[in-house]
Amino acid sequence: MADHRARSGIAGFQLTERTRVTELGTWIDAVGPSGDRGGALRFDPAVMGLPGVRDRIVATVLADRQLVQAGLGGLIPVDDVVAAGEDVWLLTRQATSPSLADLMSRHALDPASAAAVLIETAQTLLTLHAAGLAHGSVHPGTVVIASDGATLLSERGLADAVRGQAGSPQRDVTAWAALARGMAAMWVTAAPRATELFERAAATAGTHGLAAARDVLLAGRDALGQITRDRLAEVARTWSAPPLSPGTAAPPQDEGEIVTLLHVPGSAAQHFGPGVPTEHAGQGGTVERIWRDGRNSGGAADQPRRRRRERGRRLRTIIAAIVFAVIVAGAILAWTMGDTVLGWFRSEPIAVTGVEVIVPKKTQKCAEPIKVQARIATNGKAGTVVYEWEQGDSKQRHKKQQDIPAGQTSWTVSLLWTLEGDGKGRLTATFRVLSPKPEGKKIEDKATFSFSC
Repeated sequence: MADHRARSGIAGFQLTERTRVTELGTWIDAVGPSGDRGGALRFDPAVMGLPGVRDRIVATVLADRQLVQAGLGGLIPVDDVVAAGEDVWLLTRQATSPSLADLMSRHALDPASAAAVLIETAQTLLTLHAAGLAHGSVHPGTVVIASDGATLLSERGLADAVRGQAGSPQRDVTAWAALARGMAAMWVTAAPRATELFERAAATAGTHGLAAARDVLLAGRDALGQITRDRLAEVARTWSAPPLSPGTAAPPQDEGEIVTLLHVPGSAAQHFGPGVPTEHAGQGGTVERIWRDGRNSGGAADQPRRRRRERGRRLRTIIAAIVFAVIVAGAILAWTMGDTVLGWFRSEPIAVTGVEVIVPKKTQKCAEPIKVQARIATNGKAGTVVYEWEQGDSKQRHKKQQDIPAGQTSWTVSLLWTLEGDGKGRLTATFRVLSPKPEGKKIEDKATFSFSC
């Protein structure tokens, strides 16, 4: 099979010269049809040639898309899976680089950023496990840093689909602990307190689970400083886009027959070739006529027969899709035995019903981090809460956001406040929800603590 550089694009995605090889095939940085960075995974033909692998890959991607569309975050969303001759490609309109492996090899992490990656990875895995799913291949190459500094996971379930094995949450926990120990090894000399914290989180994951390990990191901020995405976002934004592969600047070339594996014929996301216009160039007319009426082969005498065959194929495809959806839903409900996943499939968005600021009761000393917390009460739906802290000593405001999974009706966030200088008095911390909130109503709380320097 020819190398990917023999083609300049696939299904509207332009390929670049940046590649990396994984156990599944070759990831190639790409530019999507909208001009944004994306990713293209060309599966190893030897892998896809194994019995049943293609069907399991498609089923895995379809299950992920249902959950992502219902509000599950933390995963690289798949745009399409297409077949081009003997090659099968997975396409994403979300960039799949830089990966954590890229940042680690370039020493582009500090302990606080590493903790942010571990915390968000743990939260995504917990959400997946609550849905009865597992990732199956958590390592630095499948952990991706988005342009806003968020941590996303790629290749969810694909390794298990290739091997034909069921997902194992316990394997995910073991892999996360190995990730934490890898982080610990980076700062043995430069930041021994951070090393000790990461080692403790790894050990806690093995004995008490990911939620407890995540809480260990959150509670150990005195060893790390403020845990934010800021440095991660800075590194990701400056990650240079590589040049396009030779030939991408030339006029569009015939890609050959490109067939989507995720949609029924005639759907808007279907890709075709050769010579058939895409959805951006009249697909709704030409392509649908080709599929419905069979005008690309044969005369008018065979039209009724072809229409009947096509209606039969569409009906069988629709029935198969419905049966698959019922199986997936039943499997999820059987695993969860509760309302967590049901909340994802309801249309009601996340809503904040109240907040409470919690400050230390004792008089606080200066030059030591003061931990201020806010408890957020929600309606139990999945979503993102945008909030800000206002510090009473300087009126300085810190805007942040928190992804909250379905099933959580209470979530606690923290602010580390350090005072310097001499004196004593009282200071007020104000917590304010910016989004979501009812129109014309403020959702905020404040609390005051004493200090003496």
